[in-house]
Amino acid sequence: MLIVGMHVGTFLVVGWSAYLAVLASAAVTRHTNNWAVVVDASRFWFNYRHITNALSLYHSVKRLGIPDSQIILMLADQMPCNARNCFPGQVFDNNMHTTNLYGDDVEVDYRGAEVTVANFIKVLTGRHERGTPASRRLDSDEKSNVFIFMTGHGGDGFLKFQDSEELSSRDLAHTFEEMRVKGRYNELFFMVDTCQAGSLAKQLYSPNVVTIGSAKTGENSYAYHTDFEVGLSLIDRFTYATLDFMQSMQVDRRTKKTTLAQLFASYDPRMLYSNPDVTTHLLQRSIESIPITDFLGSVLHVDVTDAAYPLTKSLAVSDNPSYESLYKVLCSNDSQDDVASIPIAKQRRHDVKWQRLGALFAAFVAIVTALGWLSAPASQSSK
Repeated sequence: MLIVGMHVGTFLVVGWSAYLAVLASAAVTRHTNNWAVVVDASRFWFNYRHITNALSLYHSVKRLGIPDSQIILMLADQMPCNARNCFPGQVFDNNMHTTNLYGDDVEVDYRGAEVTVANFIKVLTGRHERGTPASRRLDSDEKSNVFIFMTGHGGDGFLKFQDSEELSSRDLAHTFEEMRVKGRYNELFFMVDTCQAGSLAKQLYSPNVVTIGSAKTGENSYAYHTDFEVGLSLIDRFTYATLDFMQSMQVDRRTKKTTLAQLFASYDPRMLYSNPDVTTHLLQRSIESIPITDFLGSVLHVDVTDAAYPLTKSLAVSDNPSYESLYKVLCSNDSQDDVASIPIAKQRRHDVKWQRLGALFAAFVAIVTALGWLSAPASQSSK
């Protein structure tokens, strides 16, 4: 009987663990908005490829749905206006010169001397001076997934800014922890393209952070093809591989099936001349289950209602008195708790409900299996 009781207890624990795991997954994945911070930390003409690294990722996340209002772009130098640029006002990441990365649709938030370690940390932690415009702020919250991309020159445990100061791995770790304490992210994806990039993540300790660097500690990160008109390399190999993968993603329903694991597996060390360094132990989810659009795309939640939206108070009330209370809530300045009183079925709550029902069903199956296992010896003994 003792052994039987232990088996029953095991089945119950397995079922309950499955239920708790689904609830934990639902809690982690419940985010309502995505933000991106894209940083080129290098100046001087010979670092042309670093601005194209940053602009390439900037355009990629915009294409996948993150608006400019939720992207902070930091460019340390004015390559389009450099006197040595044979394509004035333009920046290209391939020698066909087909797409100008510095067109009218680019919104640079920090440029030139404004790109410093201090300003980068201020953006992430929200410690801005009074009067800083909203366009230069990262207004993320505890339901935000944040993507951070950095490119430049680095070494073991540091990334150089402007060739005059350094962001250390310890600075980065403390900054991410301050973001967590302040409720400025739900999950965070950190990508860096620099020599020994993986060393920047070695001191991170904040939860729900995943990182990838272009090279492991002790390895260099290399440039890709050279343009003979510009006279320089146009892009780095790691960024080129990332861009190639993201451009292959079609913006449709299949996009959400592409996972971080697929992105990480797409890098070929033979092409990169280095080994990408991935850190996943701080995550509460498996990268095989995380769609890449959880960080690099838009977040769309549909609010379903069976009532038409009242264009004006007089029209709504005259046509249907039942709109009176709805109109008052929509037009009031009260808290969000009042807005929640509107009879609207939230899609995300609906999804969580079905996840919980699925977990309960899994626990039920485990219990039934345990009972069936117990009844089998009894029937055999009766024979």
